[in-house]
Amino acid sequence: MRSQGSIVTGLLAGVLASLLFAAAVSALEVGQKAPDFTLNGTDGKPVALSDLTAKGPIVLYTFIAAFTGT
Repeated sequence: MRSQGSIVTGLLAGVLASLLFAAAVSALEVGQKAPDFTLNGTDGKPVALSDLTAKGPIVLYTFIAAFTGT
């Protein structure tokens, strides 16, 4: 059984990959809420952003250089 932390990490990695490869992505302004989306977690089950934010605030972070080999 994976922890919620690893599910969130997998979800965030999927979000970042989706944003990087999306054809047209418009940036959010400071203070705007992110649109709701659903991606599969590391366990393969769908996780919606709205499900996570219903439990309280969340922080999205990334380490872009982690996947570049530099």
